[in-house]
Amino acid sequence: MEYRTLGRTDLNVSRLCLGSMTWGTQNTIEEGHEQIDYAVDHGVNFIDTAEMYPVNPISKETQGASEVVIGDWFEKTGRRNDMVLATKVSGNGFKNVRDGIPISGATMREALESSLKRLKTETIDLYQLHWPNRGSYHFRQYWTFDATKQKVEDTPGHILDVLETAAQFIKEGKIRHLGLSNESCWGTGQFLKIADANNLPRVATIQNEYNLLYRTYDLDLAELSHHEDVDLICYSPVAAGILSGKYIGDKTPAGSRRSHVANLGGRYQGDVDVVTAKYVDIAKRHDLDPTQMALAFCLTRPFMGSVIFGAVSMEQLKNSIGAADVTLSDEVLAEIQTVYRAHTVTV
Repeated sequence: MEYRTLGRTDLNVSRLCLGSMTWGTQNTIEEGHEQIDYAVDHGVNFIDTAEMYPVNPISKETQGASEVVIGDWFEKTGRRNDMVLATKVSGNGFKNVRDGIPISGATMREALESSLKRLKTETIDLYQLHWPNRGSYHFRQYWTFDATKQKVEDTPGHILDVLETAAQFIKEGKIRHLGLSNESCWGTGQFLKIADANNLPRVATIQNEYNLLYRTYDLDLAELSHHEDVDLICYSPVAAGILSGKYIGDKTPAGSRRSHVANLGGRYQGDVDVVTAKYVDIAKRHDLDPTQMALAFCLTRPFMGSVIFGAVSMEQLKNSIGAADVTLSDEVLAEIQTVYRAHTVTV
């Protein structure tokens, strides 16, 4: 396992990050603990969660259960200091948490105190805003995204409130660093500008979607990452399982994510099977596992801080962690680029 220091922080994290969003619905507490045990034993020291998890399906009754699984593991093993812990505060529109009110300093305080209790820890290493108050093009919202409809008059004040609150959390020892999620280049730039102008904590990372089928980060955000030292922590590196090839032909394996969410959050549409089949073909011709190839590709990107992977079964977990030992040849990378140029899709 390789490690990388995130942005300008002192957080040295494994290049693969264990995701937790199935723990509490698709996975039991015991299964979550088994996953953490195996991941830690194989070099993973970074775990990501959120106050709204688990998902598939999302419900008010299970909200926060994924954090509980992690907290119970910390308590049982006493290994909190062996892990870099990231979680997120929810906000605008997600009705299961605080009725969907926007993120503010006050809601951050309420959310953080609750997360700390569930996680049975005194400190969150990376505290992330799950999505921006003004709206976002992520989660397939780019189909109707229109920045001219945003009302951003309150954005500077909101960002200042968030950064001042984060500074207080850091002073109290309750968080170490602040990160964003589902953000844009403009939004991230605003956080950086206001932080610099007021001597407040810089955002260290952005957690956005990135995979062979969704590469919007390659453009403006990659430029920002390079020049401002803000690393990407990517989610959905296998496109909700699509890039494994298991859904090709409109298949829905029992117990899969698609058995809970038919269109995989809007990802399974259009020519996705055609493009996926070409990536799977590259993997098979080069004796690579398609899932491992998808993960290994993400690890090649210069802006990548860490790649979040999730699993329902231990077989999936072991296979994904195996991607840490996969090096893609120049030939494989060239073939991937050929498919990408012919099928530059965003699903």
